[in-house]
Amino acid sequence: MSRQVVQTDSAPKAIGPYSQAIVANGFAFCSGQIPLDPASGNVVEGGVEAQTHQVLRNLSAVLQAAGTDLAHVVKTTVFLQSMGDFAAMNAVYGTYFTQNPPGRSTVEVARLPRNALVEIEAIAALP
Repeated sequence: MSRQVVQTDSAPKAIGPYSQAIVANGFAFCSGQIPLDPASGNVVEGGVEAQTHQVLRNLSAVLQAAGTDLAHVVKTTVFLQSMGDFAAMNAVYGTYFTQNPPGRSTVEVARLPRNALVEIEAIAALP
């Protein structure tokens, strides 16, 4: 099995012993992205809507570096600090996955890194 590590400066650097993504067997397996601004390294302000936009921009950058894009995502997992933010997150999420959206799981968690409100991981097919 070939296995390629994906790293891009267009998304936040990994803040632990993991890769931004791994490409293997025709798929990109993207680690969870939190709403860090890649330039400053700070969590973006503005609530779950602004954070969801940043997370999906970060995820898009990782996917692009892996040779794919959001249109090829087959599965996402969304982690929310509060399920009370589901509707707001979902409204933003839907603007990125407008046609043939991927499978998705959404779970509420006690806490996310850097006290983020949302984190999203994805698996995408390579075109």
